[in-house]
Amino acid sequence: MSKTVVITGAAGSIGRKLRAHMAGLGWSLRLFDIAADAGVATADLLEAEGAWTAACAGADAVIHLAAHPWPPGSWTEARMNMDMTANVLRAAREHGARRVILASSHWIMVGYRFAGVRITPDMEPAPLNPYGVSKLAGERMGRDAAAQGLSVIALRIGWNQPTPGNLPGPHMIMGTYGQQLWLSDRDLCHGFERAVLAEGIDFAVLNLMSDNPGMKWDLGPTKRMIGYAPRDGWTAVVDDEKRRQEEMASRSRELAAALELNVMQSGW
Repeated sequence: MSKTVVITGAAGSIGRKLRAHMAGLGWSLRLFDIAADAGVATADLLEAEGAWTAACAGADAVIHLAAHPWPPGSWTEARMNMDMTANVLRAAREHGARRVILASSHWIMVGYRFAGVRITPDMEPAPLNPYGVSKLAGERMGRDAAAQGLSVIALRIGWNQPTPGNLPGPHMIMGTYGQQLWLSDRDLCHGFERAVLAEGIDFAVLNLMSDNPGMKWDLGPTKRMIGYAPRDGWTAVVDDEKRRQEEMASRSRELAAALELNVMQSGW
């Protein structure tokens, strides 16, 4: 059955992959981005009453990808991400879209990188940068929108590289952890397709990575709730130098946490 899907950020790397996949399914697409691209309407999602909002009318899903994506970004960029998400959720609700699928992020949980625990969607969030905080705020706004009758699924996307082929390997930053975040193009497209098609979901936050051996991310809820069936996986390759760097990063994080606690207790 054909679906009508709105995609924001459609000119970006993930947007291009999803629109090619969904067009191949025969779905009707309404595409928006602030950047010019063939077949994509130009829209500024910071304009809450912009003409783009009417495109949400009758949509089976609004896939919200648009954001300032660089994790070390500023608080100003984080605030803009939050404002865009608020506008998209409002437009979807007011114009009668069935569901919003938020492109959330693994950066919400990066504080668990060295914790040695299984990372589930219901754990206490642990963002360490403005970008992660903006994505967490988006999830919380999505939960509130769901309480008002809009179906919302937030996908905490792993590492889908914009480089040609999206090939995993030791070149990926953050050592073992970074490689285990890999999300293949095929699994990316399948995950979003299933998020559009899934029934009976009011609100859900779900991890979206490929089935990478040894990774900390729990894909169980994603498989159960939307029928996600990843077909790809990558076993991390870490040499002695990378392992040494990981140990240094872990130690640096421990020292930073200890210093933060000391400052708080000292009342500086």
